[in-house]
Amino acid sequence: MKLADPSSIVAVNRFGLGAAPGELRRLLPDPRGYVLSQLGRPAAPVEHEGDAPLDTARGLELIMERRRAINAQNAAIRRGEADPGTRFLRPGDMGQQELGLALERAAKTDLPLVERLALYWMDHFTTTGGFIGFLGGGMEREAIRPHMLGPFANLLVAATLHPAMLFYLDNRNSAGPGSVVGLRSRGRRGLNENLAREVLELHSLGVDGGYTQQDVIALAKILTGWTISLDDPPPRPERAGFFAEWHEPGPKTLLGKTYAQDGPGQAVAALTDLARHPATARYVARRMVRHFVGHGLPGLEARVAEVFRRTDGDLAAVTRSLVTDNEAWVPPRKVRSPMELILATSRLLGGPPPQPPAGRALVALGQPFWQAPSPKGWPIEDDAWAAPDAIKTRLDWASELAARSAPRTDARALLETAFGDAASAETRRAVERAADGRQALALLLLSPEFQRR
Repeated sequence: MKLADPSSIVAVNRFGLGAAPGELRRLLPDPRGYVLSQLGRPAAPVEHEGDAPLDTARGLELIMERRRAINAQNAAIRRGEADPGTRFLRPGDMGQQELGLALERAAKTDLPLVERLALYWMDHFTTTGGFIGFLGGGMEREAIRPHMLGPFANLLVAATLHPAMLFYLDNRNSAGPGSVVGLRSRGRRGLNENLAREVLELHSLGVDGGYTQQDVIALAKILTGWTISLDDPPPRPERAGFFAEWHEPGPKTLLGKTYAQDGPGQAVAALTDLARHPATARYVARRMVRHFVGHGLPGLEARVAEVFRRTDGDLAAVTRSLVTDNEAWVPPRKVRSPMELILATSRLLGGPPPQPPAGRALVALGQPFWQAPSPKGWPIEDDAWAAPDAIKTRLDWASELAARSAPRTDARALLETAFGDAASAETRRAVERAADGRQALALLLLSPEFQRR
């Protein structure tokens, strides 16, 4: 029996994170069945080093601890005293811990499709900058993972109203003009449209989804009240959630439908209807197909969108329809993003490579962890990461990793792990003829098969 064929490579790279030791053998003789079997199966726990992952409540407290420390430093300076040097955890510190967790999961998980879905949906609902190091892990574990194989409406509600999103898109500062806070502020606090605009353009309907500026304003008013308190002490036990004094009262009309609910139910109802809109089916299907498979596949996009509509946005059914469609199994065409490249390397090696450090490598490669350049997230075009300077940086990264690897690393065995019999003759020849094991490893990591999925 062959160790691998083209379908095996698609299974582990397009619908996974790259082959782990022994994985190619496990998926034969049915690569599609191997991928589908991961849906609905609970993941085995992954042991990790360091502190337990943060939840959102603890993340919010870390934000307050940081603010208190900075305020104490500033107060001491104003009084002419020495800086007290109060230490506090920085968001970047927690971001690096979360990156370490992601690498460990990638290396050890028996459900690589689930990990790829989490990576995908975290990018669909991008949050970045500022305090994301404190809140991003909570968003992934509380809003994304529990809902990414359920109704899209539940995922849209959970991600939109999560404190990470409220922070990132400024909804915590959005006050309804007629709300208690808006009236009391005498115009100093007002409506912020950022979250509403991105929900419509990037998270649900898409830019061509038929909404107007009036719909943006209406949704912004609907979303008022969903905020975060940084008061010290807070006015109530929980720092994040629905605060009625910020909410614009009264009914609002969005996309021709009037929402008369008062309170938090108004946002939930509006977001649920957006999730069920036909334009959302088209947009979500188009983006999923282009992320997983590639551009230029309108038939596949249409078929996945039809399943979305027919199942009321059941993301397990939508994912299954993508995996079972013959057109989704075309040969690899997308250049791996830097994050995908490092995750695949961790999986191939059985653990994160210690050098160069993953955080530093991602910065050099152009995709710093949880720091997408805009709410749109990272580019998903097929060759988005194939610019000449990017390829040069990948060469430098692979050379440094190989130079710092264990001297007896067997790149030929890793070639079998990654591709088995499906490795091209050119790649096999380059690895076998390398001057030494480290050069062979660098050539494997830079091979066309490893760079694309």
